[in-house]
Amino acid sequence: MSNESINWDKLGFDYIKTDKRFLQTWKDGAWQEGTLTDDNVLHISEGSTALHYGQQCFEGLKAYRCKDGSINLFRPDQNAARMQRSCARLLMPQVPTEAFIEACKEVVRANERFIPPYGTGGALYLRPFVIGTGDNIGVRTAPEFIFSIFCIPVGAYFKGGLTPHNFLISGYDRAAPNGTGAAKVGGNYAASLMPGSLAKKANFADCIYLDPATHSKIEEVGSANFFGITHDNKFVTPNSPSVLPGITRLSLIELAKTRLGLEVVEGDVLIDKLADFKEAGACGTAAVITPIGGIEYKDKLHVFYSEKEVGPVTQKLYKELTGVQSGDVEAPTGWIVKV
Repeated sequence: MSNESINWDKLGFDYIKTDKRFLQTWKDGAWQEGTLTDDNVLHISEGSTALHYGQQCFEGLKAYRCKDGSINLFRPDQNAARMQRSCARLLMPQVPTEAFIEACKEVVRANERFIPPYGTGGALYLRPFVIGTGDNIGVRTAPEFIFSIFCIPVGAYFKGGLTPHNFLISGYDRAAPNGTGAAKVGGNYAASLMPGSLAKKANFADCIYLDPATHSKIEEVGSANFFGITHDNKFVTPNSPSVLPGITRLSLIELAKTRLGLEVVEGDVLIDKLADFKEAGACGTAAVITPIGGIEYKDKLHVFYSEKEVGPVTQKLYKELTGVQSGDVEAPTGWIVKV
């Protein structure tokens, strides 16, 4: 695709074939030399464990065009560390942090023409993943693996950008207690497809999952993390072994504490205590921050700040985070890697 044909101001979150992707294989007990390739089709054995047993994990991070023309990668070391934890959970070989970051930089450089211009609100989204491959049929770890990274230019995940959306509490679970909820693996997302579809058919942006053990505490908002701002200005976010530790969530915790002076609480968010919050939001790499207008639970819609306007604390958090990512606001030490 020619980048001249892309309407940068109307980008969504859709697949667009870009020029190059990184590909590396693991076999005979070691990672082989990686390479950039034009081919966006993977060639794997029909017996691959990724296909039959879900032995795979993935990541998501972004590269941003700055005002001075330079390119920022946002906290790739944290994505590398999370992928390593996911690989360990699924008995897959880990990609070293330095190799992970260098591969990300190679992909960004090779696809620089697809980075949305500064000021459009877009970014270049990178999707690293590791999958189990090779001839196999037994329920065991794969004999071979692929590590790959591709990228696409993206805009807002939810249509309308920074506008409030309503969400529906789901009766389904996205992960089991002591399961893979804290790992970024495909099975968690496969489990969310039907609940998310049902929520959207009911005219909600997505569904919210409660803790799988008691169904009394908020855990995740679709594929994003939850946060709430209490009436006494505390930043509250769920703390659970079933919650994926998001990089955006981690970043907002630090910004809320150091830049906005908010007290941060990582703990239980009881579904019957929604009135404690004056604002609420979902956060993640794809969505960045999506303000939550209201949450429907047991046929009642609880509205936070507004269904149409974004609360002031959420606005400040969004401005601070996106400013850091785009280079307009000074970043905490180590958060930005220049490409």
